[in-house]
Amino acid sequence: MPEAIRLPAERRDALELAALAGTDTGRRPPGWALSPRAVQTYLTGSETPVEHEGAAVTIRRKFYGDDRLIQRAIVSLASDRGLLLIGEPGTAKSWLSEHLAAAISGTSLLTIQGSAGVTEDQITYGWNYALLLAEGPSERALVPGPLLRGMREGRLVRFEEITRAPHEVQDTLLSALSDKVVVIPELGDEHGVVLAKPGFNIIATANTRDRGVNEMSAALKRRFNFETVMPLTDLDQEVAIVRDQVGQLVADEGITPVIGEDVLMLLVTTFQELRAGRTIDGVSVDRTAAVMSTAEAVSVAHQAALHAAYFDEGEVTPEHLVDHLAGAAVKDLPEERRTLRKYWEVAVKPRAVREVGRWRELWAARRLLED
Repeated sequence: MPEAIRLPAERRDALELAALAGTDTGRRPPGWALSPRAVQTYLTGSETPVEHEGAAVTIRRKFYGDDRLIQRAIVSLASDRGLLLIGEPGTAKSWLSEHLAAAISGTSLLTIQGSAGVTEDQITYGWNYALLLAEGPSERALVPGPLLRGMREGRLVRFEEITRAPHEVQDTLLSALSDKVVVIPELGDEHGVVLAKPGFNIIATANTRDRGVNEMSAALKRRFNFETVMPLTDLDQEVAIVRDQVGQLVADEGITPVIGEDVLMLLVTTFQELRAGRTIDGVSVDRTAAVMSTAEAVSVAHQAALHAAYFDEGEVTPEHLVDHLAGAAVKDLPEERRTLRKYWEVAVKPRAVREVGRWRELWAARRLLED
C-alpha cells in the first residue's frame, strides 16, 4: 500500500535533492538549502546524472516552459520581494510553487489555501484556548500558522489562490513582506515581536479567471514580483508531462495500464486545439468555456487509465478518452457538449476520413458525447 495518496515534492524527490545538495558548490543565499543554480537544475533537469553515495542519480525535469521564467522566479525569492505566479488555471503555478519551496527550504508544506473562509489566525497565529484560559497568553498557548512558522524558521511560505482570500486577510502579509516582522501584542515581551530569519519569503499564486474576485491592493502588489506562467503550446512537451505524471500516478496505485504514445497524442492535440480555438491545420473551432489545461489532460488520461485497468483489458483506447473527456469539458454546462460535438465534426472527422493515426477510433467514439 502506498505511504500516502500524494507525497510532497521534498519526499517524492528526496534522492534528487540530496544528490544536488551533496554536489552543490554554488553560492547559496542565506537560509537556502541549495544554490540558485542547483534549484534551477532541480526544476529543469539535467542531462548528466549526479553522483550520490556511489550511485548515479538522474535529475528529472519538473517544469516544462520558459527556463528564463525559472531564473527570474529564483532571483525574486532571493530578494526582499515576494513572488506572485499568475496565469490560466492548470498551467502548473502550484506545481512550480511547490517545487521551488521544496528545493529552497526543504519543505513545501507551509501552505495557505486562499478561499473566502480563510481567516487571519489561520495565516499568522491562533491560540490553544484551554491553555489560554488556564495560563493566559504564553508561548505554550500560541499556535503558530504557516506565516509565523516560515518567519521563525527562515523558510518559504506558499499562498495558493491569493485573490480568493478576503482583502483584510491578504493585507496581513504587508508587514511580513515590508518589515519582515509579525507582532503578537498578547505576549507583550521579547516573544511579542517575531523577526523573519534569512530564507523567509512568500510565493503566491493567482489564476487569471479569478481576477476581480478579491483584487489585491496596490500596496500589496508593490511587494511582489509578478511572473506569468503561460499555457504550453509545444505538443511534445505537453505529451511528456501527461505521460510522466500519469505514469507516476498509476505506479503509486500499483496498476500497469498500457497508454500508447498515439493515444496520448490524440488527447493532448484535442486539448490544445480546444484551448486555442484553432486546429494544428489552421481550421477555426469553437473554444470551450471549461479550462482545457494540462492539469485537466492529466486528469482525463489518469481516469482513462484507471477505467482500462479495472474494467477492460488494460490498454487505454480513444474510447476511454472520450468517455472521460466530457466530464472535464462539460462539467455543469450542457451547451459545452455541443461545442465538443462540433469539434468532432470539424477537426476529428476529416482526420478519420484520411485515416490519420487513431483518429478513426476517436471519431467512432463520438456517440459518447450525445446528450
